Amino acid sequence: MKAVIIPHHGGPDVLEYTEFPEPTVQPNDVIVKVRACALNHLDLLVRRGLPGVPLPLPHIPGSDVAGEVVRVGNHVRSVKVGERVVVAPGLSCGLCQQCRAGDDNHCRRYTILGFLFDGGCAQYVRVPETNVLPMPETLTYEEAAAVPLVFLTAWHMLIARAHLQAGEDVLVLGAGSGVGSAAIQVARLAGARVFATIGKEDKRQKALEIGADVVINHSDVDVSEEIRRLTERRGVDIVVEHVGEATWQQSISSLAVGGRLVTCGATTGHDVKLDLRTLFSRNICVLGSYMGRRSELDTILKLVAERKLHPVIDSVMPLSHCARAHLRMEHRDHFGKIVLVP
Repeated sequence: MKAVIIPHHGGPDVLEYTEFPEPTVQPNDVIVKVRACALNHLDLLVRRGLPGVPLPLPHIPGSDVAGEVVRVGNHVRSVKVGERVVVAPGLSCGLCQQCRAGDDNHCRRYTILGFLFDGGCAQYVRVPETNVLPMPETLTYEEAAAVPLVFLTAWHMLIARAHLQAGEDVLVLGAGSGVGSAAIQVARLAGARVFATIGKEDKRQKALEIGADVVINHSDVDVSEEIRRLTERRGVDIVVEHVGEATWQQSISSLAVGGRLVTCGATTGHDVKLDLRTLFSRNICVLGSYMGRRSELDTILKLVAERKLHPVIDSVMPLSHCARAHLRMEHRDHFGKIVLVP
């Protein structure tokens, strides 16, 4: 089969579009013919290499997959050949106390498709039966692939971790990112007033169209000062943070008394400072969030099928253009998800 592989870590130029052995079906697994695979920032991290995380090389990246079932293992009962499916990107053991309690993203063996497990940037991908979900009939393959990882992340951050309530104010950093574009919609659906940041002015209208009430260009103003001005010095109830060092202090300064900062990433660096006096004197909460529960993805897919949440697609490219797609993400030229099609 054709696949994009990472033979060694480095820049986008290390990606190879080449022949690679097709995955073989295991008793509890399913082989999916990939019709679309959407990229995430995780793909850039995997390609560059993560300190202290030995990845098996050569490696196929890609966490978000939609496609058609072509083979099933002998023990598979819930999935049939020919079904149109979307793949849940979180992989867990299914047996531990956390998994049995429904907190599969707390599993000690939890990982993500395309991270420590060959992913979907290929013509075929092997996934556990439990990770194969029916694809909403209202979606195209490209739309379905643009949903799982970012909407699951955004939903878990806002609903499960930060306990967003209707009428609250939310600041979403990076409106054009996958998580940012999903978080804007989740917050708006929950009844919040949404402030969103952009770095390039051509993204302003797109952010407004997907539900942002106010868009702030962080290249022009200090975000925390602008938030204070717009909220009459109060601040926001929740900040959706996934940038890290470059925005951390402004994110903390944007919070109202009793506010919650919820973070799922550190794309500009992880070494941040936090004045504990600010934390306790203003009753601030700092919450970590990693992916989300499988059950939450079921809810999200239902809302997407009902068109209450909308996958945001920046562009669709052939799988062979994966390196070009990585470059577009690194330059932050995209708004929403870049989708590759074999």
